Amino acid sequence: MAPLPAISKNKLSLVRNLYLNKKLCVREIAEHLKVSADAVTSFFRRHNIPKRSYSEAQQVEFNNRPLSFSKQKLNSHYLKELSLVGTMLYWAEGYKGKISNTTIDFANSDPLMIKLFLQFFRLIFKPDEKKIRIYLYCYANQNVKEFTNFWSKLTRVPKARFLKPYVRSDFREDGRKMKHGMVHVRYHDKKLLLEIKSMIELYVKKYMRRSYSGNYTTL
Repeated sequence: MAPLPAISKNKLSLVRNLYLNKKLCVREIAEHLKVSADAVTSFFRRHNIPKRSYSEAQQVEFNNRPLSFSKQKLNSHYLKELSLVGTMLYWAEGYKGKISNTTIDFANSDPLMIKLFLQFFRLIFKPDEKKIRIYLYCYANQNVKEFTNFWSKLTRVPKARFLKPYVRSDFREDGRKMKHGMVHVRYHDKKLLLEIKSMIELYVKKYMRRSYSGNYTTL
């Protein structure tokens, strides 16, 4: 098999545009020009095109990643209200731990609240249903199978997409327990998480009331 050709000098403007303006990676440029990745790297060296740092490359890769959701236009009163309610629910009950920078994680034990959040999530963002996961939290003296069936029916998420449940053994027989346990609704997509966080900021700014001094109240 003949080796792929090198890149001619008259392609300099094109290569610079693909890399610096359109933010294509080396592999994508190679595919576009039908040459090898090594040929692109060699071309960069010959023509002093600075390669991105690791962090810059990671950011470009993130920006070019296709969306797993399709945010809908808020073209009805119902959708506008649902967007506000769902966003504020996530601000209040969204997970703040170490996975919170990459994954939507909404946790509650109230079935109606879980159902309302999913109504918001599905109607406003049209997410990839296959990426929705449910994480059940309950106690060892509660019926995991029964709870899984309950939440699967309520969330319309197949049991195959439930993560391994967290079952606590340190409970008291007379202690207060959650009737159906608690669930986390999870969706791994940093871009969607950033979109929700941006919506939180916009709503906070919009509805922040002024204090008596005329300044905005602090949160």
